[in-house]
Amino acid sequence: MDVSVTSRASGDRTVVDVTGEIDVYTAPALREELASLIDGDHTDLVVDLTQVKFMDSTGLGVLVGALKKVRTLGGDLQLVIDQEKILKVFRITALTQVFSIHSTVDEALAT
Repeated sequence: MDVSVTSRASGDRTVVDVTGEIDVYTAPALREELASLIDGDHTDLVVDLTQVKFMDSTGLGVLVGALKKVRTLGGDLQLVIDQEKILKVFRITALTQVFSIHSTVDEALAT
């Protein structure tokens, strides 16, 4: 299965909608979209992973790299995860302590 990555403005933030599976083959598409947004001065990102069916360590690496980059630019990257199987990957790797994780996009945008 492929991955689809689109973005949309929401006030002064950018919501990145991700659909499909994020693995070693599809992670470059996510990496490129995030890098393009960050390079375009979009440094307050909300990444919506509610439509992601699978994510491996490659996907985690992409998100951690993007988080580091936006934070060095004074921005932030928040995640939206509503599925236990995706959230579990973040718990196991202790990334729940690194990322701000919300259950809905509206909740993430309200912070």
